[in-house]
Amino acid sequence: MNRTDRLFALLLELRGDSWTRAEYLAETFQVSVRTVYRDIAALNESGVPVVSLAGKGYRLMDGYFLPPLQFTAPEALLLMLGADAISGAVDGEYAQAASAAVQKLSAALPESQQTEVRRLREALKVIAAPSEPDLKCLPALRGAILGHLVVRFEYRKPGEDVMTREVYPLRLVHLYGVWLLGAFDPLRNALRTFRLGRIGGLQVTKQTFEVSPDWTFHSAADDARRNQTVKLLFAPELYPLLLERPSYFQTEVHVELGLPR
Repeated sequence: MNRTDRLFALLLELRGDSWTRAEYLAETFQVSVRTVYRDIAALNESGVPVVSLAGKGYRLMDGYFLPPLQFTAPEALLLMLGADAISGAVDGEYAQAASAAVQKLSAALPESQQTEVRRLREALKVIAAPSEPDLKCLPALRGAILGHLVVRFEYRKPGEDVMTREVYPLRLVHLYGVWLLGAFDPLRNALRTFRLGRIGGLQVTKQTFEVSPDWTFHSAADDARRNQTVKLLFAPELYPLLLERPSYFQTEVHVELGLPR
């Protein structure tokens, strides 16, 4: 990365609300701390108001706005491909937002880049797995998560009786064409995952909840329990097919050829 690109990337790192230490910036950009000091000085000399505080680091002065971003053709293409892929997995409101975002991005590109991006977009396609057909509860759950509102619903598991659940919604995850709700269940005092296609009679209550910092879906203890080693024997000619589509939860694969049949 040349210095001009690094200075711009440095601006992006400093635009948040929190303080950023020189050591973190040095590690991020693979330069020395002394180089970070020089880069900060260069930004100040060019008129960018970078504030420093001993023991905390750097941040941009409140009220300073960065100039409009200029995307390269590959950057614009990736944003458009992402919008294309997600539009088939969300409800109508967000699908329209994705389409509008692509139109705005395309219109903001220079004419020379518009042609290049259009050609790249015709040559590259990302097609996400289609979601379950019923996404009526997706907007309501999205609002409940943002507003920290308790939700109540009936949950149907195959082969089990319908149960009424009242939970604290925390996040939504789209995995293999299925929307999942991650929530804290106060009755069971545990985190639970619910498939949206099995949720019925959703009610968003007026009761609020506080998000505890202890609620995490990726604890070290859980990862340790889930770490299983499985050894399977297949004919050698099947190995390429087995490796074509690994599971999301699969972390490693070791193929040993020449094993006795």
